[in-house]
Amino acid sequence: MKLSSELFLSLHNLNAKLMKSMDAHLSMHGISFTEYHILLTLSETSNQTMSRIDLARCVELSASGVTRLLAPMEKLGMVKKEKHPRDARKSLVKLSDSGRRVLADSSVTFNETSASLFVSLTEPQQSKMNQLCARMKR
Repeated sequence: MKLSSELFLSLHNLNAKLMKSMDAHLSMHGISFTEYHILLTLSETSNQTMSRIDLARCVELSASGVTRLLAPMEKLGMVKKEKHPRDARKSLVKLSDSGRRVLADSSVTFNETSASLFVSLTEPQQSKMNQLCARMKR
């Protein structure tokens, strides 16, 4: 097997393991990692509001995938739907006060879990791995 194919499979298996562990830990807050990522992404915008299309792009989901995830998050009050100020056909997603609280509480768990998942790597190794991942995004 080619090294690149082996690397791809190793990264796929690592991703599955990391996601399973993170989902298990975040479930105590009633959210999955993908929902956490949505809340975090919204929190990092200037007005904590984004179009569904932009949000989907940021969290690496399809537009329909993000719409399916947002429906229960809206029902639970973590996000709100707003009208687009210039285009009535579009809607925006806004982080709610409840969503900010869930994000704040779950961020502690996210940070602790992340640290435990990478405990076998030194900080320089983690930094190098992060740099390599960033190069792959381009």
